Amino acid sequence: MEKETKPYSGYPYLLLALLLVIGAIVMLVTTSNPWWTVGILVGVFISIGLQVVNPNQSCVLTLFGKYAGTIKSNGFFWVNPFYMRKLISLRARNFDGEAIKVNDKIGNPIMIGLVLVWKVSDTFKAAFAVDDYEHFVVVQSEAALRKLAGLYPYDNFDDEDAEITLRAGGHEVNHQLEREIAERLHLAGVEVIEARINYIAYAQEIAQAMLKRQQATAIIAARYKIVEGAVSMVEMALEQLSDKKIVELDEDKKATMVSNLMVVLCSDKEATPVLNTGSLYQ
Repeated sequence: MEKETKPYSGYPYLLLALLLVIGAIVMLVTTSNPWWTVGILVGVFISIGLQVVNPNQSCVLTLFGKYAGTIKSNGFFWVNPFYMRKLISLRARNFDGEAIKVNDKIGNPIMIGLVLVWKVSDTFKAAFAVDDYEHFVVVQSEAALRKLAGLYPYDNFDDEDAEITLRAGGHEVNHQLEREIAERLHLAGVEVIEARINYIAYAQEIAQAMLKRQQATAIIAARYKIVEGAVSMVEMALEQLSDKKIVELDEDKKATMVSNLMVVLCSDKEATPVLNTGSLYQ
């Protein structure tokens, strides 16, 4: 468990080390007494304990394999020279992962990538629970992304009952990703600030086929709307012709009129009219 330690100010010890070294050198030169080298060695030994901790940085201290505490205050300090020290940044960092190929819930190969904002919250776990906490963040983030991709389909073309998809899930998918990564990185003392999908697409080998499928689906949907509107317009035309008694049409004439109107309304190209100067039967 992390414990914060309050070290001594480094300025008095820096001054003491300088006085010992400079004074011992002066006395060694003037007296030629070799015992003054001890003062130089003591001054150098004291200076080894000097440590600078920058803002949003920490220093983990160990003494002969035993955890001694963490310095989280910034400034110039002095600690036991026998302490082993490891600096760990507490700043927020970005991990912008490259897109990886995975399979979605229904087995379609897709390319998906994420961006992660994280920082170290527990220096003890970051230093001793894992070998390399930065590499741990990268590996576990990609593992969580692979797991997430297997939980949802890319879209609902093949799974029409899917309420959440990777492409349209938005906040819910990102929230699930963030929670999954946070659970994995808790072991390393890492806090997840934000995690979200920043790239998603079908894999190259099926991208062209899926694009054609999307286009076909869009065309079918548009045709459905066109036919639905055309039927309504034909129905309205027949009703008004009948109500206003403009012309009397039997069933054959109605069928012919409906056929002509549907061709005109549903055609991709503009219809070319043919003028009949005779009767309706010619």
